[in-house]
Amino acid sequence: MEYLKIEILLQKCSIEELGPEEYKLIESAKRATEGSYAPYSMFNVGAAVMLEDDTIVEGSNQENVAYPSGMCAERTAIFYANSQYPKKKVLAIAIAAKDKNGFTKGPVTPCGSCRQVLLETENRFSHDIIFYLYGEDCIYKIEGTKNLLPLSFGNEFLK
Repeated sequence: MEYLKIEILLQKCSIEELGPEEYKLIESAKRATEGSYAPYSMFNVGAAVMLEDDTIVEGSNQENVAYPSGMCAERTAIFYANSQYPKKKVLAIAIAAKDKNGFTKGPVTPCGSCRQVLLETENRFSHDIIFYLYGEDCIYKIEGTKNLLPLSFGNEFLK
């Protein structure tokens, strides 16, 4: 038996270390938390997607008493972007979350279903997405969904 180690690469930074476009995207994700409908978890998540023409599309989580009928913020934003701007590449996504105490101290990561959808979006446009995962104490910048979803399932398995 052999053990293999999988490593990912991410940058840990502060809001002050980001450029104006990155800052704008994160602020959009934070603002998107206001549209969240989370009466059960009380965990409001916002996502903002930047397209290749600098259009920003926002989404928020939408819960439903009949789990799993709700939708995560990331998929809400990605599906809207892909349906309204089907020919435009997704360049980046920012994600922010807050609870009854305000924005989370540490970055919040997308769930497995969202990671799979984001991977499909990368494959669709042959372009890695840059992630900005916001937390009050720090931000993670990650390039490419495969850094969030190692050993991912992609279309290459269906050929």
